[in-house]
Amino acid sequence: MKREVNKLAKNTWRRRFLLASLLIPSSCLFAQETINNTSVFTPAITEADIAKYYPDKYPVRRWENLSPTDNFYQYPYKVSLFSAENGEDSARLRSQTKSIFVYGFGVIGVIALLPEEISNWDKEDGIFNKWSTNVTDGPVWDRDKVPLNLIGHPYFGGVYYQVARKSGFRQWDSFIYSAMMSTFYWEYGIEAFAETPSIQDLVITPVLGWAYGEWAFSTEMDIRHNNNTLWGSSMLGATALILLDPVDSLSVGVNNLFGKELIKAGTGYVAVRDVIVGPNGDTENQIQFNISLQLGDGGNYNPKKYKKIKRNSDPVNTSIIGLSYGLGQVNLDDYWQVSDDTVVEYSLGLYFSKTFSSRLSYSKAKLGNSFSEGDIAYENYSLDSQYYFNNQSRLRPYFTVGFGEMLWQKDNDLKTFQVNAGTGVHYKLTKKLAVQLDWRYYYSTQKSTAENNMAARLVYLLGDGES
Repeated sequence: MKREVNKLAKNTWRRRFLLASLLIPSSCLFAQETINNTSVFTPAITEADIAKYYPDKYPVRRWENLSPTDNFYQYPYKVSLFSAENGEDSARLRSQTKSIFVYGFGVIGVIALLPEEISNWDKEDGIFNKWSTNVTDGPVWDRDKVPLNLIGHPYFGGVYYQVARKSGFRQWDSFIYSAMMSTFYWEYGIEAFAETPSIQDLVITPVLGWAYGEWAFSTEMDIRHNNNTLWGSSMLGATALILLDPVDSLSVGVNNLFGKELIKAGTGYVAVRDVIVGPNGDTENQIQFNISLQLGDGGNYNPKKYKKIKRNSDPVNTSIIGLSYGLGQVNLDDYWQVSDDTVVEYSLGLYFSKTFSSRLSYSKAKLGNSFSEGDIAYENYSLDSQYYFNNQSRLRPYFTVGFGEMLWQKDNDLKTFQVNAGTGVHYKLTKKLAVQLDWRYYYSTQKSTAENNMAARLVYLLGDGES
């Protein structure tokens, strides 16, 4: 029996090879080169070629297996998201995007039709007036809990990121797609029906979503390359695939079960919401799992054999994402009647090159005051850009400029808009670590106040770090 199965398998591969030979000239099947006076034949047909001839069999493309032009990286931050000039699957991306929008706004429509006692939406002024008010009032610095901001939102951003990444787009284009979806579909779209858009979510969702999404994508591809096993275990492999991309795993399982392509692609995400329960306005956390599926044509389905991703020389990857932690000394205007003190500072940004970076910085402290007992909560956030000089050296002076707000008592009604400018030095310790010292001057035209901040921070770059 085993011999008959092996014979059948061999005959099947012979027929496939014969078919390929009929469709593709034999001179294209192998490339010959001479190494140490020995002729070596290597396959001349790559996965990109097969995808070109048989696109219906390869619905998921990978940038690493495409062939961009030789001068493509001459302008590394060029956006190809709308041109797909390198063979990216723009049709799949459009289909997935349409599915996400139809699902999301379809849910909004259903909720709008429900009785007010079920939906808990105040419909007296109309839900679209609520959306308009939230959009007009925002964005604001939100007070969501840390796990939601630093775990939930990066996960959402990673889901959007993988939609583009699995359509064959490079990391930078996938990040741009995630940023657009998290901004216009989520913050200023779906979520704006319920609450005001969030300043930190506009940055955290796509930036940390890039880091998580790329890790999840690469991990999934590696597991699939190893026949869906992790550390030699098929159970661990299946579990990991479900956690990394539950919708895609569901799609593969359904297609394998019926031997037909019933599901072509899918997207899913988890949402955590405070929902009002009972007549007293009490709330509880509800976890929602949302799925959007693109149905296939029902044709024959053959499980794809995933090849290991070829790492290419794309200079724009997660290595440009930088996190920092530091301490500073804030010197406040006498107008506020509070004492100067030490602040803790965090930042998240993109270090585009040795010459330019941009980041969202946040600092906080408890400051003594002269008009009440106890300390008063002080916060400051700003979106800043830095221009570095002497960029070929480890020690790089820089100029920084930005804008943001100062907040008191964690109350968004007690905020003051500020612009800032300053100077500092950046010293590279390793490819992934650097220290910065800077001084920044903050000025508010609204209050005619001026503040100074001296800060020292440690910067950590993700991925392989600075090139």
